[in-house]
Amino acid sequence: MSINNPCSDVPAYHQLFNPVLLALRELGGSGSLHEINEKVVELLAFSEEVLGRLHSPEQGNEREVEYRLAWARTYLKKFGLIDNSSRGIWSLTKAAEVVETVDPGDVVRLVREMSRKKVDEGETETSIEESEEVGHQPWKMLLHRLLTRDLTPDAFERLVQRLLRESGFIQVEVTGRSGDGGIDGKGIARIHGLMSFHVIFQCKRYQGVVSSGEIRDFRGAMVGRADKGLFITTSTYSREAVKEATRDGAPPIDLLDGDQLADKLKELSLGVRVEMVEKVTIDADWFSGI
Repeated sequence: MSINNPCSDVPAYHQLFNPVLLALRELGGSGSLHEINEKVVELLAFSEEVLGRLHSPEQGNEREVEYRLAWARTYLKKFGLIDNSSRGIWSLTKAAEVVETVDPGDVVRLVREMSRKKVDEGETETSIEESEEVGHQPWKMLLHRLLTRDLTPDAFERLVQRLLRESGFIQVEVTGRSGDGGIDGKGIARIHGLMSFHVIFQCKRYQGVVSSGEIRDFRGAMVGRADKGLFITTSTYSREAVKEATRDGAPPIDLLDGDQLADKLKELSLGVRVEMVEKVTIDADWFSGI
């Protein structure tokens, strides 16, 4: 089943309630965020122009469609029709088994009434507006602004060089300043100490969406000079750019978007520090057993 209604604009979050429910049904009752979003995009036949819109380019690389789908999931979860596991998999609840479609107005009204009631009763539970399902994590927003506004292009290239070295690359060189056909650097990726691949990379500080044309231009510059290409951006890629990067018969290009870049910097502790708060508890039963 599909919704034969191509969208020329991004629907409001409440207009996405039923498409999200339909997407989960077509996925067999559960799915990852990526699977659900891709299925909704398929059902609603969004144009590339709509898919390319960012929610807040100066704060991060989240697409407007993804932002509104996050709101839709939040409301449907509070309404009791969907839930998510600790591993990030969303699924339909028992209540959803007897609900084919919902009235968006009823969902919005009931969820907001529930939120107001909790506030009136003095509960401190996270409100709808503070839901972790909606928007960027604060540290990623801060990092995005730092990378796109504060770092110079040279500094960003050196950051990528350091990231690749920390990730196991060897002989990593930055060549971007030589104007080498859009290529910013090269290195050798070693796999388990047994195999190696010559890699050419391009790193782009960007607040827009990387297009398929930019991927084609990069591939044109790397043909015959490396085994693989690596394109790194602080932003995100259009669907056509992703298809172009993995096109059959063409040299492969791996893509790293802004969210993945942030996660990698966090993983490698490169300018991102994770502080754990120690929690001490007393086990009274242990003492009583002495």
